Amino acid sequence: MCPRPDPIMKRRSGCPLNASVEMLGDRWSLLIIRDMMLRGSKSFNEFLHCYEGIATNILADRLKKLVGHGILETEPDPGDGRKLIYRLTEKGIDLAPVMTEMVLWAAAHEETENQALVMEMKKDRTKFLQRIRARWLHSRKK
Repeated sequence: MCPRPDPIMKRRSGCPLNASVEMLGDRWSLLIIRDMMLRGSKSFNEFLHCYEGIATNILADRLKKLVGHGILETEPDPGDGRKLIYRLTEKGIDLAPVMTEMVLWAAAHEETENQALVMEMKKDRTKFLQRIRARWLHSRKK
């Protein structure tokens, strides 16, 4: 079940770009989504150990906001009911083409790492995005 966005989260304006920036305009939110899409991260601890080094309080806040915006959903960890497993919602996985374009844009204009990923995206974006969506669908069935 996809949670409804928190009605307390009001927008500064009705501009669609403003809405996306308010939901995703923070680098940590984008990196959390990246880690879910590309690395299969799904727990607080996995996000905490990303190589960019997010602080625990910031991570907790961003996860809460992403859930509140309906981009992520949670379920209890089957191994430890006190912990949560985070999953992308349909709304969240719909960000895959946006994230792909952001990676390609940055790679075209800045010196970046992970050229294998960039080349995979450049070679066949459609196939790359199909693999991301298939991985997401597979994880939803578990």
